[in-house]
Amino acid sequence: MKLSDYDEFPTTLPIVVEDELFLYPFMISPMFLDKQKDIEAVTFAMENNSLVFVASSIEGKEGSRDLQDVYSYGVIGSIMRKVHMSDGRVKILFQGLSKGRIIQPVEGEFNQAVIEQIDMQSYNRLKVDALMSILKDNIKSLSSINSSFPSDLLKTIDENEDPNRIADLISSMLKLEKAVAYKLYKETNIEERLLGLIEVVSAQIKSAKVQKEIRNKVHSKIEQTNKEYFLKEQLKEIQQELGMDTQREEEVASFREKIEKLKPYLSEDAYSEITKQIDRYARMHPESSESTMIQTYLEYVLEIPFGKLSKDELSVKKVAQKLDEDHYSLNKPKERIVEFFSVKELASLRGVKLDKSAGAILCFAGPPGVGKTSLANSIAKALNRPLVRIALGGLEDVNELRGHRRTYLGAMPGRIVQGLIEAKGMDPVIVLDEIDKVGRSMRGDPTAALLEILDPEQNSHYRDFYLNFHIDLSKAIFIATANDVGRIPAPLRDRMEFIALSSYTPDEKYQIATRYLIPQELKKHALKNREIDISSKALKLLIDEYTREAGVRTLRRKIASICRKSAKILLEDKTKQVVKITKKNIEKFVDKKVFEITKVTPSPQIGEVNGLAWTSVGGDVLKIEAVKIKGKGAMQLTGSLGDVMKESVRIAHSVVKILIDKKELSIKHSIIPHTTKELEERVELDASEVYKRYDIHLHVPEGATPKDGPSAGIAMATVIASILSEKKVNNKVAMTGELTLQGNVLPIGGLREKLIAAYKAGVKIALIPEKNYQRDLDDIPSEVKDNVQIVSVSHILDVLKIALR
Repeated sequence: MKLSDYDEFPTTLPIVVEDELFLYPFMISPMFLDKQKDIEAVTFAMENNSLVFVASSIEGKEGSRDLQDVYSYGVIGSIMRKVHMSDGRVKILFQGLSKGRIIQPVEGEFNQAVIEQIDMQSYNRLKVDALMSILKDNIKSLSSINSSFPSDLLKTIDENEDPNRIADLISSMLKLEKAVAYKLYKETNIEERLLGLIEVVSAQIKSAKVQKEIRNKVHSKIEQTNKEYFLKEQLKEIQQELGMDTQREEEVASFREKIEKLKPYLSEDAYSEITKQIDRYARMHPESSESTMIQTYLEYVLEIPFGKLSKDELSVKKVAQKLDEDHYSLNKPKERIVEFFSVKELASLRGVKLDKSAGAILCFAGPPGVGKTSLANSIAKALNRPLVRIALGGLEDVNELRGHRRTYLGAMPGRIVQGLIEAKGMDPVIVLDEIDKVGRSMRGDPTAALLEILDPEQNSHYRDFYLNFHIDLSKAIFIATANDVGRIPAPLRDRMEFIALSSYTPDEKYQIATRYLIPQELKKHALKNREIDISSKALKLLIDEYTREAGVRTLRRKIASICRKSAKILLEDKTKQVVKITKKNIEKFVDKKVFEITKVTPSPQIGEVNGLAWTSVGGDVLKIEAVKIKGKGAMQLTGSLGDVMKESVRIAHSVVKILIDKKELSIKHSIIPHTTKELEERVELDASEVYKRYDIHLHVPEGATPKDGPSAGIAMATVIASILSEKKVNNKVAMTGELTLQGNVLPIGGLREKLIAAYKAGVKIALIPEKNYQRDLDDIPSEVKDNVQIVSVSHILDVLKIALR
């Protein structure tokens, strides 16, 4: 027997003993089990009027516990019976006689101690009777709440007059913590003991009342639920008897009728899955939660427009006409869209079934507000097909696209299937907006699901997790939009054909405003064409200095602001027939100037050059400044430059040093700092001393704006060459191009936006890489080419010949 098998001190306790030490009486503490967890067996005996205590450790470990580890108060008793067990152990029956206490440990081969019997203190009978009366009343109250008290035990307590015996009986009935039980056990003052019991019983009464109240509430709710269930069942039986419960049967029949109509347009697995769910629904109890889930599923599935296609035949002329009506400029994107649909129309006319891999997915890529989504709207209108727009920006959960499995609460189809339901046709134009901003998280990678959707060879068997069968998406036209193509994963990019939409020139914005934005905003604000007159100069000023964007969204908002203020003026002054907006009074209608194009400096400067940069809202002129300070040839960079741009500066610095060493960049000896001794001795220094004796500080203004990229390489080299040679830079020249250590100029991107920005800033000569000149010049607006001289350069010397004076 292990002592750890006992949770509480029992009335009779079997203890393993050795025959030669089988003596009695002996004592064991009721708290012994709590403190001696690793003791396997104990033996107590009396030798020479002293209590003997023997303990053996678990698994035969040597040594024994000190008596200080044992509670000092315990029970003195005798062994009533001894029984030998089959496993070699001995079981004994122990009877307690009285309370005892260890007085003094006795040294020996094993633990032993002298003990004494504890007598209870005398008490005031009157006080004790009053306390016993209170305790008995509390016990009766507790027994009425807690049914675990035996009635005969309550009767014994009521008939007994010995307060110590009553205290012992009550303590044995209560569930006490070990510390509380030991405290009550060793207490010799009966008044204190009774007070302690009253406190414990009162606490248990409160706890029992709370438990009973909670149980009653739970039972009442369960009874109410059961009552409602039985009433509903009875009502159902009554309705069936009267022939009134036909709603569910009618609903199931309606589902079966709809599925039979759709059968010619369904695949085999789709028909099998839907009919299986209808059969399950028919067998289920209408009040079950699974029945509601299946009903929702069937309603979703039967709303999918299987077999419904647009009746209008594809017409390329209509597409081209609609694109021209809705959009000014964008010639190349419109041309590519027309080519895309020309192939489809020709195949339709000749009855040729196109290979699935031949149908590319179009992706309109460009800055915000240049007309990506509106192009898709125009295509849908021209084809007379419904438009479904799915915003992918910030999408992280793949189940949003593929649907949630029906095991989840609140499961529903993915956005693609929901889009088909909204479109009420299987061939809508589906716009996947902001495909470059799809997120990725622990809930999956939505771009992986898009691989199947956008692959013409796979999307004819697209599987939605909620539907649990394949549907055909090959009839739908998918068009994606993106701002930054580089953020789209490579496998997804491989499935799309990109059509670039660049920034609008000021003239294009002017035409868009006069043809589309102003008439549309007048209509929105209930104004007539003759009631507002915006002069051409005012509109150009609005475009150049009040907006700064690649598209026309901000311009639209500014025009809307003019319309609102004009409407207010017309209401306040009934005699006014027309509101005129001119260059002088435009500030009254729009906020103060927020954006101003960085104009070129009025005169050539040393250590200042005009670079060209690409931003998400179009191009910009990037002024680069440099100063030299006497030092040891160090380079200091400021202006929030990225790592690639810092590398470009180091390359430019090295290239300029090489040019100086080769005498290809002339340096006047007068600008090289001399020491006093060198001046006295008239020492002629080498030109290379100019970059050894000067530190250069290079700065790109607007330091709060992060800048990066290699395309400012030739501009960095020009500004360093200018500051070291003290030659002025032509203020009407701007440049862009990546520089190598050999001094060669490499091609760059975003040329259209950069040259538009140069034109706006008043640049007269733009230096661009030779390869860009050969392949990208056709993309540059004629307005820019007519006003800016575009010069191709292949080496840094070509740049310095034009830029330096």
